[in-house]
Amino acid sequence: MINIIKSKDNDKIKYTKSLLKTKGRNKEKKFIIEGYRILTLALECDAKLEYVFINEDFEKKQDHKVLLEELESKNIKIYKTSNKIFSEMVDTENTQGILAVLRYKERDLVNNINQDDKFVLILDRIQDPGNMGTIIRTADSAGVDAIILLKGCVDIYNPKVIRSTMGSIFDMNIIQTTQDEAVDFLKANNFDIVSSYLHTESYYNETTYDGKIALVIGNEANGINDELISKSDKLVKIPIYGNAESLNAAISAAILMYEIKKYLV
Repeated sequence: MINIIKSKDNDKIKYTKSLLKTKGRNKEKKFIIEGYRILTLALECDAKLEYVFINEDFEKKQDHKVLLEELESKNIKIYKTSNKIFSEMVDTENTQGILAVLRYKERDLVNNINQDDKFVLILDRIQDPGNMGTIIRTADSAGVDAIILLKGCVDIYNPKVIRSTMGSIFDMNIIQTTQDEAVDFLKANNFDIVSSYLHTESYYNETTYDGKIALVIGNEANGINDELISKSDKLVKIPIYGNAESLNAAISAAILMYEIKKYLV
């Protein structure tokens, strides 16, 4: 059964709109996903959808109707509202007319990095949502076991990040923790910390990567902080053959992840 909501002052509408802001998401430990494709991916990954909103145009397509039937079969509540009110609950201009609210998956190092895990990615103050989403998606493709987010990173439940992950937000084991806790845990579990660093003589493709590896990617403008550099076991850089000063963080991450993965398969 689809529940109709006509008033913009409805509590469910107000609550959903509050999740567009980081403050609201952090308070409620919930976030929004928007769009037909990402909802189908969420269902495939058995993500726990709390409820769904559609606009008045969504049911016009047959595949959309099939999706709604699947949601109803899983006892997920569906609310329908006007196109205008719906547009105020999403941050895209050309909406597909469907959104869902999900609860955060809160993870810690001890319970979510296993003894068999060999490849971890550490992100130090990555702030661009597009970069963050692309890195998460690429880490999923490259077979990274876990992503550790340090303080100062963009909110991974930002709608722009979610869209950029193309569904990998549901697949990846993402842990938010402090730098000290991350370093202590990784050292205690025999990970070598490998940092991307411009001021080194070691090139990434002339280095071997044995055992367990924790790759660090730093802030887009300032790189990796000095303390983490000092605690790294290896520093590597990607050669620049042209005149550019550096590579985009997401591109650098992709190059390094795929090179390291060759040694770990």
